[in-house]
Amino acid sequence: MAKLLSCVLGPRLYKIYRERDSERAPASVPETPTAVTAPHSSSWDTYYQPRALEKHADSILALASVFWSISYYSSPFAFFYLYRKGYLSLSKVVPFSHYAGTLLLLLAGVACLRGIGRWTNPQYRQFITILEATHRNQSSENKRQLANYNFDFRSWPVDFHWEEPSSRKESRGGPSRRGVALLRPEPLHRGTADTLLNRVKKLPCQITSYLVAHTLGRRMLYPGSVYLLQKALMPVLLQGQARLVEEVICCEGNAGFYEVGCVSTPLEAGYSVLGWNHPGFAGSTGVPFPQNEANAMDVVVQFAIHRLGFQPQDIIIYAWSIGGFTATWAAMSYPDVSAMILDASFDDLVPLALKVMPDSWRGLVTRTVRQHLNLNNAEQLCRYQGPVLLIRRTKDEIITTTVPEDIMSNRGNDLLLKLLQHRYPRVMAEEGLRVVRQWLEASSQLEEASIYSRWEVEEDWCLSVLRSYQAEHGPDFPWSVGEDMSADGRRQLALFLARKHLHNFEATHCTPLPAQNFQMPWHL
Repeated sequence: MAKLLSCVLGPRLYKIYRERDSERAPASVPETPTAVTAPHSSSWDTYYQPRALEKHADSILALASVFWSISYYSSPFAFFYLYRKGYLSLSKVVPFSHYAGTLLLLLAGVACLRGIGRWTNPQYRQFITILEATHRNQSSENKRQLANYNFDFRSWPVDFHWEEPSSRKESRGGPSRRGVALLRPEPLHRGTADTLLNRVKKLPCQITSYLVAHTLGRRMLYPGSVYLLQKALMPVLLQGQARLVEEVICCEGNAGFYEVGCVSTPLEAGYSVLGWNHPGFAGSTGVPFPQNEANAMDVVVQFAIHRLGFQPQDIIIYAWSIGGFTATWAAMSYPDVSAMILDASFDDLVPLALKVMPDSWRGLVTRTVRQHLNLNNAEQLCRYQGPVLLIRRTKDEIITTTVPEDIMSNRGNDLLLKLLQHRYPRVMAEEGLRVVRQWLEASSQLEEASIYSRWEVEEDWCLSVLRSYQAEHGPDFPWSVGEDMSADGRRQLALFLARKHLHNFEATHCTPLPAQNFQMPWHL
């Protein structure tokens, strides 16, 4: 009876891996629920074949899940329509609740039938036995056997917990129960007395911002957390899971999944890679708000250090698009990481949010982003002292605030300028800032080279100046280099530094980055 209940409540099984040669070693053991181990080269995989009862019951439950998701997202419009038609009266709600209760009972019966179908299938019974044994005892033998199955991530045994003493005893106090520390935005109206009357006046705006952020805003910012999109991408995700082996740390975009995301670039370039999914993405629990994102990233870095055995100075952080937020947070919070590569990322979310919303909503959008969805990439990046490389997509249609052809509206430019202005404020004075803007405006490699040669940039001289300053004053930014330099010297240094910190990639936002374009950042 206990086994039948386990089959009813158990996860969906997708694939089973078997060895071609029984004498060969079995597939390696996965270290984490978000790093699926690929089968050994001598193994073969097959989709799990459910019995007819399980197959049909599963189809009914999947269809019900899709309908529930559609109903959930359309519920505000449905309630408004029902209210206008007078269907929300008690006399009509009570019969409707009876229908809903009957439907839930029917679905529960279908779930029981699916469990019976699984219980009659020897393959599923064997799988659920191994899964339960691994939950009780995470021995290497149990993990080895569990690695032969690909199933719903939500049921993977927890291999590493953020509160583990071994991962916290050496950290700087560790996170609070609420989570790790984030940089807080400045007040919108500085100097205003925070009286009770002002708080009451701001309350309606704060409530509106909260509702927008937790309904429409979060789903627009992280569409990958929407169930319907995950359902549509499930076959692709399963193929990706079967391809990956294990642990540069990669941070995906707002509709990216580690199974099919940017991890393929450093993998093809020969690096070991640790991929993870945003909260709420493809089996990852939670919802993707900035605090939850930073909490998740903290656990990923802790796992890499304390469980996989990497030293911070051996870790490279690579991020694509919105993943720049968690990447810059990690670099700010773990300043000893070796380097950071940001591909198609931006400086701040507010300009991009204003781009897609009506102009009349400017105040509401700005307040909502700052209070609930504050992705302040540039501010966090400026607190990191290590090597940084920015990759700008010259045809990017997502992080431009006008049209893709207007390369100066690419917010990657602002990320570069803010980084250089923080690190080299004297160099990036009026002359340096102007010439870097000219260089950023170039739409082709030929134009870039033309601007670079026009100002006769002597790279050996630039390197000599920077190395001399570093030897005398140390490596910590900001530097005062360029303080007693001529305007021409500052222009040369500004162009040299801009070229070292930003590379162009002639592609749109979602084009995969080729492995040959994955290069380590420049450093002295």
